[in-house]
Amino acid sequence: MSAPTGLEPSHPGIEERPPERQVHQLSLPGIIGVWAAAAMPMALLAWVVAPWAASGSGSPLALTQALILFLTAGLAWQFILVLALVFREQRTLRWSVVRDVLWLRAPQNPKTGRRGGRMWWIVPIAAVAFGLEALLPFEIAPAAGRDFGEFLESVQGQAMLSGSWLWLSVIFAFLIFNTVLGEELLFRGYLLPRMQGAFGKRDWIANGVLFAVYHLHIPWTIPITLIDTFILSLPSRRYRSAWIGIIAHSAQSLVLFPLVLLFVFQQ
Repeated sequence: MSAPTGLEPSHPGIEERPPERQVHQLSLPGIIGVWAAAAMPMALLAWVVAPWAASGSGSPLALTQALILFLTAGLAWQFILVLALVFREQRTLRWSVVRDVLWLRAPQNPKTGRRGGRMWWIVPIAAVAFGLEALLPFEIAPAAGRDFGEFLESVQGQAMLSGSWLWLSVIFAFLIFNTVLGEELLFRGYLLPRMQGAFGKRDWIANGVLFAVYHLHIPWTIPITLIDTFILSLPSRRYRSAWIGIIAHSAQSLVLFPLVLLFVFQQ
């Protein structure tokens, strides 16, 4: 019998996993700085740049078109920001490193440490809760010309999308950066794992509040977005997986994109 090496699994049949890479904790000013780097450009693009770009056009859809284009650029900036911050912190963008430090791993059982398996059931639960949020009665009316749902229902909006693969591509990019590569990657992937040092066990609450107030570009959604603290931030923190927030938040895209695609096919 060979002598024990100290590397054998502690329990037969259970695979030992290497420990997660530790992430650098941000100070409160650092957290606010990252928040501002995402929120301020979006607010500026929505309330200054887009109206200025649309002002020279007589089209009733000029503001909507400008908002879609510029907010897509703002969301793409958030993806670039996350990559830059991770590279500054880790000095590499290897997937094995990025996966760990952005919590892009399967949900983890908080008691056993095991990942995946039945832990994935939290994702559809969060997605359904996120969808039901839209049915709550205290929604505030959007500012004039800034309601995407109203745009899709309008004759002008449907005419703009009809046969336009270019606008389909732009809206697809908007949706991807909104829920996968932009907002969720920044708030649940980058910020949330780095907020415990400043907020302790209340880091998920602070994350949800920051995410709500980030929506200065659509401020009428801030009150209802506070509910996402429990739907997106809490489960992402408890199960140490940004995929929960990313997939649940993407549920809205699974409704919007087929609708846009339907209008594009209408000739």
